[in-house]
Amino acid sequence: MRKPLIAGNWKMHLDLSGAAALAREVAKAADGLTDREVMIAPPFTALAAVREAVGDRVILAGQNVAWEEKGAFTGEISPPMLRDVGCRMALIGHSERRQIFGEDDRMINKRLTGAIRFGLTPVLCIGETLAEREANQTFTVLEKQLRAGLAGITLNDPAAPPTLVVAYEPVWAIGTGKTATTAQAQEAHAFIRGVLAELSEKNIAAQIRILYGGSVNAANVDELMAQADVDGALVGGAALTAASFERIIRFRL
Repeated sequence: MRKPLIAGNWKMHLDLSGAAALAREVAKAADGLTDREVMIAPPFTALAAVREAVGDRVILAGQNVAWEEKGAFTGEISPPMLRDVGCRMALIGHSERRQIFGEDDRMINKRLTGAIRFGLTPVLCIGETLAEREANQTFTVLEKQLRAGLAGITLNDPAAPPTLVVAYEPVWAIGTGKTATTAQAQEAHAFIRGVLAELSEKNIAAQIRILYGGSVNAANVDELMAQADVDGALVGGAALTAASFERIIRFRL
Protein backbone atom coordinates (compact mmCIF):
# COMPACT_ATOMS: atom_id res chain seq x y z
CA MET A 1 0.00 0.00 0.00
CA ARG A 2 1.30 3.44 -0.94
CA LYS A 3 1.73 5.78 2.02
CA PRO A 4 0.50 9.31 1.15
CA LEU A 5 3.09 12.06 0.95
CA ILE A 6 2.22 15.71 1.52
CA ALA A 7 5.04 17.96 0.32
CA GLY A 8 5.48 21.70 0.72
CA ASN A 9 7.62 23.64 -1.76
CA TRP A 10 8.56 26.95 -0.18
CA LYS A 11 10.21 28.24 -3.37
CA MET A 12 12.04 31.59 -2.90
CA HIS A 13 10.31 32.61 0.31
CA LEU A 14 11.17 33.11 4.01
CA ASP A 15 14.27 34.25 5.83
CA LEU A 16 16.01 32.10 8.45
CA SER A 17 13.81 33.04 11.39
CA GLY A 18 10.60 32.75 9.36
CA ALA A 19 11.65 29.39 7.93
CA ALA A 20 12.52 27.99 11.34
CA ALA A 21 9.25 29.23 12.83
CA LEU A 22 7.15 27.70 10.05
CA ALA A 23 9.15 24.47 10.24
CA ARG A 24 8.38 24.11 13.93
CA GLU A 25 4.67 24.51 13.22
CA VAL A 26 4.82 21.93 10.42
CA ALA A 27 6.64 19.46 12.66
CA LYS A 28 4.00 19.97 15.34
CA ALA A 29 1.23 19.38 12.78
CA ALA A 30 2.91 16.20 11.53
CA ASP A 31 3.66 14.84 14.99
CA GLY A 32 2.01 11.51 15.68
CA LEU A 33 0.91 10.84 12.10
CA THR A 34 1.91 7.34 11.04
CA ASP A 35 -0.35 6.79 8.02
CA ARG A 36 1.22 9.54 5.90
CA GLU A 37 4.54 11.35 5.41
CA VAL A 38 5.27 15.07 5.31
CA MET A 39 8.05 16.71 3.34
CA ILE A 40 9.16 20.33 3.02
CA ALA A 41 11.57 21.92 0.55
CA PRO A 42 12.89 25.22 1.97
CA PRO A 43 15.35 27.54 0.19
CA PHE A 44 18.90 26.22 0.34
CA THR A 45 19.91 28.95 2.79
CA ALA A 46 17.35 27.74 5.33
CA LEU A 47 17.98 24.00 5.14
CA ALA A 48 20.21 23.77 8.22
CA ALA A 49 17.88 25.88 10.36
CA VAL A 50 14.85 23.92 9.23
CA ARG A 51 16.59 20.61 9.87
CA GLU A 52 17.31 21.71 13.44
CA ALA A 53 13.68 22.74 13.87
CA VAL A 54 12.01 19.56 12.54
CA GLY A 55 14.46 16.81 13.47
CA ASP A 56 13.27 13.51 12.02
CA ARG A 57 9.55 14.30 12.17
CA VAL A 58 9.47 15.82 8.69
CA ILE A 59 11.35 14.83 5.52
CA LEU A 60 13.68 17.54 4.24
CA ALA A 61 14.18 18.11 0.49
CA GLY A 62 16.20 20.32 -1.79
CA GLN A 63 14.37 22.38 -4.40
CA ASN A 64 16.83 21.16 -7.02
CA VAL A 65 20.06 19.16 -7.16
CA ALA A 66 23.12 18.83 -9.39
CA TRP A 67 24.39 15.53 -10.77
CA GLU A 68 28.04 15.63 -9.64
CA GLU A 69 29.56 15.10 -6.22
CA LYS A 70 31.63 18.30 -6.42
CA GLY A 71 33.39 20.52 -8.92
CA ALA A 72 33.25 23.76 -10.90
CA PHE A 73 29.47 24.16 -11.01
CA THR A 74 28.86 27.70 -9.76
CA GLY A 75 25.37 28.16 -8.37
CA GLU A 76 24.62 24.44 -8.04
CA ILE A 77 24.31 22.18 -5.01
CA SER A 78 25.44 18.56 -4.99
CA PRO A 79 23.58 15.49 -3.70
CA PRO A 80 26.15 14.89 -0.92
CA MET A 81 25.75 18.51 0.17
CA LEU A 82 22.01 18.05 0.48
CA ARG A 83 22.44 14.79 2.34
CA ASP A 84 24.99 16.39 4.65
CA VAL A 85 22.41 18.96 5.78
CA GLY A 86 19.79 16.26 6.33
CA CYS A 87 17.90 16.07 3.03
CA ARG A 88 16.41 12.77 1.93
CA MET A 89 14.65 14.02 -1.21
CA ALA A 90 15.07 16.57 -4.01
CA LEU A 91 12.62 18.18 -6.41
CA ILE A 92 13.69 17.76 -10.03
CA GLY A 93 12.13 19.15 -13.20
CA HIS A 94 9.71 21.57 -11.53
CA SER A 95 7.84 23.57 -14.17
CA GLU A 96 9.50 26.77 -12.99
CA ARG A 97 12.91 25.21 -13.66
CA ARG A 98 11.72 24.08 -17.09
CA GLN A 99 9.83 27.26 -18.05
CA ILE A 100 11.92 30.03 -16.46
CA PHE A 101 15.42 28.54 -16.38
CA GLY A 102 15.28 26.44 -19.54
CA GLU A 103 16.09 23.07 -18.02
CA ASP A 104 15.37 20.44 -20.65
CA ASP A 105 14.62 16.73 -20.35
CA ARG A 106 18.29 15.83 -20.82
CA MET A 107 19.43 17.97 -17.88
CA ILE A 108 16.54 16.77 -15.75
CA ASN A 109 17.55 13.18 -16.46
CA LYS A 110 21.13 13.96 -15.38
CA ARG A 111 19.89 15.51 -12.15
CA LEU A 112 17.61 12.56 -11.43
CA THR A 113 20.33 10.01 -12.16
CA GLY A 114 22.76 11.86 -9.89
CA ALA A 115 20.24 12.10 -7.07
CA ILE A 116 19.62 8.34 -7.11
CA ARG A 117 23.33 7.57 -7.40
CA PHE A 118 24.03 9.48 -4.20
CA GLY A 119 21.06 8.17 -2.23
CA LEU A 120 18.48 10.93 -2.60
CA THR A 121 14.88 10.20 -3.55
CA PRO A 122 14.02 12.35 -6.58
CA VAL A 123 10.58 13.90 -6.96
CA LEU A 124 10.27 14.09 -10.75
CA CYS A 125 7.86 16.88 -11.73
CA ILE A 126 6.02 16.67 -15.04
CA GLY A 127 3.09 18.56 -16.51
CA GLU A 128 1.57 20.23 -19.53
CA THR A 129 0.97 23.89 -20.34
CA LEU A 130 -2.48 25.30 -21.01
CA ALA A 131 -1.76 25.44 -24.75
CA GLU A 132 -0.73 21.79 -24.73
CA ARG A 133 -3.87 20.75 -22.85
CA GLU A 134 -6.11 22.72 -25.19
CA ALA A 135 -4.37 21.04 -28.14
CA ASN A 136 -5.14 17.61 -26.60
CA GLN A 137 -1.41 16.94 -26.10
CA THR A 138 -1.51 16.29 -22.36
CA PHE A 139 -0.74 12.58 -22.53
CA THR A 140 1.90 13.07 -25.23
CA VAL A 141 3.71 15.64 -23.10
CA LEU A 142 3.47 13.58 -19.92
CA GLU A 143 4.79 10.45 -21.59
CA LYS A 144 7.67 12.32 -23.23
CA GLN A 145 8.73 14.01 -20.00
CA LEU A 146 8.40 10.79 -18.01
CA ARG A 147 10.32 8.58 -20.42
CA ALA A 148 13.05 11.18 -20.97
CA GLY A 149 13.39 11.92 -17.27
CA LEU A 150 13.75 8.24 -16.44
CA ALA A 151 16.01 7.30 -19.36
CA GLY A 152 18.63 4.83 -18.16
CA ILE A 153 16.92 4.31 -14.80
CA THR A 154 16.11 0.70 -13.97
CA LEU A 155 12.71 0.52 -12.29
CA ASN A 156 12.60 -3.27 -12.19
CA ASP A 157 15.08 -3.33 -9.34
CA PRO A 158 13.10 -4.18 -6.17
CA ALA A 159 14.94 -1.33 -4.45
CA ALA A 160 13.88 1.21 -7.09
CA PRO A 161 10.30 2.14 -6.14
CA PRO A 162 11.22 3.88 -2.86
CA THR A 163 13.86 5.87 -4.78
CA LEU A 164 11.32 7.62 -7.02
CA VAL A 165 8.32 9.89 -6.56
CA VAL A 166 6.49 11.50 -9.50
CA ALA A 167 4.59 14.78 -9.22
CA TYR A 168 1.99 15.71 -11.82
CA GLU A 169 1.81 19.50 -11.97
CA PRO A 170 -0.27 20.95 -14.80
CA VAL A 171 1.56 24.20 -15.52
CA TRP A 172 -1.71 26.05 -16.03
CA ALA A 173 -2.70 25.29 -12.42
CA ILE A 174 0.47 26.39 -10.64
CA GLY A 175 0.01 29.62 -8.73
CA THR A 176 -3.06 30.53 -10.80
CA GLY A 177 -5.79 29.50 -8.39
CA LYS A 178 -6.99 27.03 -11.02
CA THR A 179 -6.97 23.37 -10.05
CA ALA A 180 -7.46 20.34 -12.25
CA THR A 181 -10.79 18.72 -11.57
CA THR A 182 -10.64 15.49 -9.61
CA ALA A 183 -11.48 13.63 -12.81
CA GLN A 184 -8.64 15.36 -14.71
CA ALA A 185 -6.18 14.66 -11.88
CA GLN A 186 -7.15 10.99 -11.64
CA GLU A 187 -7.04 10.55 -15.41
CA ALA A 188 -3.52 12.00 -15.60
CA HIS A 189 -2.29 10.00 -12.60
CA ALA A 190 -3.69 6.74 -13.99
CA PHE A 191 -2.00 7.45 -17.32
CA ILE A 192 1.32 8.14 -15.59
CA ARG A 193 1.07 4.89 -13.65
CA GLY A 194 0.39 3.07 -16.91
CA VAL A 195 3.56 4.49 -18.46
CA LEU A 196 5.53 3.53 -15.35
CA ALA A 197 4.18 -0.01 -15.73
CA GLU A 198 5.51 -0.08 -19.30
CA LEU A 199 8.90 1.14 -18.09
CA SER A 200 9.02 -1.48 -15.34
CA GLU A 201 6.21 -3.86 -14.52
CA LYS A 202 2.75 -3.51 -13.05
CA ASN A 203 3.62 -4.42 -9.45
CA ILE A 204 6.57 -1.99 -9.41
CA ALA A 205 4.48 0.85 -10.85
CA ALA A 206 1.82 0.16 -8.24
CA GLN A 207 4.33 1.06 -5.50
CA ILE A 208 5.48 4.41 -6.91
CA ARG A 209 3.80 7.44 -5.37
CA ILE A 210 2.33 10.04 -7.73
CA LEU A 211 1.59 13.45 -6.22
CA TYR A 212 -0.72 16.14 -7.57
CA GLY A 213 0.48 19.74 -7.59
CA GLY A 214 -1.27 22.87 -8.76
CA SER A 215 -3.15 25.22 -6.43
CA VAL A 216 -3.77 22.51 -3.82
CA ASN A 217 -5.40 24.05 -0.76
CA ALA A 218 -7.41 23.25 2.34
CA ALA A 219 -10.68 23.38 0.39
CA ASN A 220 -9.81 20.85 -2.33
CA VAL A 221 -7.30 18.47 -0.75
CA ASP A 222 -9.84 15.95 0.60
CA GLU A 223 -11.48 15.44 -2.78
CA LEU A 224 -8.14 15.18 -4.58
CA MET A 225 -6.77 12.67 -2.07
CA ALA A 226 -9.87 10.50 -2.48
CA GLN A 227 -8.82 9.63 -6.05
CA ALA A 228 -7.42 6.14 -6.52
CA ASP A 229 -4.09 7.12 -8.08
CA VAL A 230 -3.46 10.39 -6.23
CA ASP A 231 -0.93 9.52 -3.54
CA GLY A 232 -0.25 12.96 -2.14
CA ALA A 233 0.19 16.62 -2.96
CA LEU A 234 3.01 18.99 -3.86
CA VAL A 235 1.86 22.26 -2.34
CA GLY A 236 3.14 25.76 -3.11
CA GLY A 237 1.50 28.88 -1.69
CA ALA A 238 -0.70 27.04 0.81
CA ALA A 239 2.43 25.49 2.35
CA LEU A 240 3.67 28.91 3.48
CA THR A 241 0.96 29.32 6.10
CA ALA A 242 1.02 26.94 9.05
CA ALA A 243 -2.76 26.71 9.44
CA SER A 244 -3.49 25.97 5.78
CA PHE A 245 -0.66 23.46 5.45
CA GLU A 246 -1.72 21.70 8.64
CA ARG A 247 -5.20 21.22 7.20
CA ILE A 248 -3.67 19.78 4.02
CA ILE A 249 -1.38 17.49 6.03
CA ARG A 250 -4.40 16.28 7.97
CA PHE A 251 -6.56 15.65 4.89
CA ARG A 252 -9.62 13.51 5.46
CA LEU A 253 -10.78 10.61 3.30
